[in-house]
Amino acid sequence: MDFRQHLFKYRSYTPIPFILWMLIVAQPTIVSILVGICLLVVGETIRLWGVSLAGSETRTTGPVGGSTLVTSGPFAYVRNPLYVGNMLIYFGVGIMANTPILAIIALIYFFFQYTMIVSLEEEALVRLFGPEYVSYVEAVPRFVPTFKPYMGQSTNQPQVDWEKGFKSERRTLQAASLVTVVVLVLWIVRGL
Repeated sequence: MDFRQHLFKYRSYTPIPFILWMLIVAQPTIVSILVGICLLVVGETIRLWGVSLAGSETRTTGPVGGSTLVTSGPFAYVRNPLYVGNMLIYFGVGIMANTPILAIIALIYFFFQYTMIVSLEEEALVRLFGPEYVSYVEAVPRFVPTFKPYMGQSTNQPQVDWEKGFKSERRTLQAASLVTVVVLVLWIVRGL
């Protein structure tokens, strides 16, 4: 099995050790909590927007690919908004826990992991969508959003479905809420 496929398949589980490590050594302050929550909310908002547009295909752990080339919504500004959102969420948890070194280590690791996964996804998308995808890649950055939206959308684009997006993001929202509550409890307990 291609190592990248392995990373893709288990991408939902790799944050767990980082988050547990951050919570174990957490020394949160009110400032770190507020800044971290802001980063977490921005990351989750980007994810929710992307999932509400791209649908449940974003949750697959099977073969890489998709039935539609989504180039609208957040995908018009950055090719991988869900991964960008994830990195902001993990970094936000690290800041919230006041573990900036661990937050940076996690950010570097997830940048590496997502770069590997995206290289696999891009190979599949070039095969599936050919020149249309190549044009999209040339115009839209992989991880750093552009301010000018992509306008070369030639295929029918899905409509945002917030209800399905929230259903799809239920686990992520629950996990983010739980981590936030744990950090708040640690702040209260360790602050006394």
